[in-house]
Amino acid sequence: MKLDKSALLLYAVTDRTWLGNRTLVQQVKETIIGGATFIQLREKALSFEGFVEEAREIKKLTDQYQIPFVINDDHQVALAVDADGVHVGQGDMDAGELRKRMGDKILGVSAQTVEQAIKAEADGADYIGVGAVYSTATKTDANLVTFETLQEICSRVSIPVVAIGGLNENNILNLKGTGVDGVALVSAIFSKPDIAGATKELHGLSREMVKS
Repeated sequence: MKLDKSALLLYAVTDRTWLGNRTLVQQVKETIIGGATFIQLREKALSFEGFVEEAREIKKLTDQYQIPFVINDDHQVALAVDADGVHVGQGDMDAGELRKRMGDKILGVSAQTVEQAIKAEADGADYIGVGAVYSTATKTDANLVTFETLQEICSRVSIPVVAIGGLNENNILNLKGTGVDGVALVSAIFSKPDIAGATKELHGLSREMVKS
């Protein structure tokens, strides 16, 4: 799948913390209906078989709605279910090696510095995830990235950039002028009782932020 930067406008990262009586597949469908433009499946505790089974179910949805679907960290799961790609952090497999293994699939790489972002692009990344922009309970070990660094990364790479980390309906518009192409959200979507409604609001805010 060729990645258009507009697909990164509202990037939803799953988290089963707030499942309640719903399944993750149901939650993902709700956020897609609300306007999510990109789905990343993030699982830290499932077995390989369980991860693959869940990924296959979610891929049916993303195929139906024709939006990109990537797997967090585990390229083997991504290949097993023919996901659109994989997203990796700095502590995961080298992006250059992953590019060889993933072929022309989407490759996203997390970066906290300008140097990391430039290297990721050189290694074949299709987009950069930069954060944490704000402190977040989702990833307590994440170092904060200043708006100045975020802005410089956007100006130094030619591939799309998405901001992540502690972003929600109250602070997305603070990113105006940084040059990011969208926001990646976890709790701002999945912790809400009305996921579709929350996503719709966040989609509008992200669109306003990007247009500035």
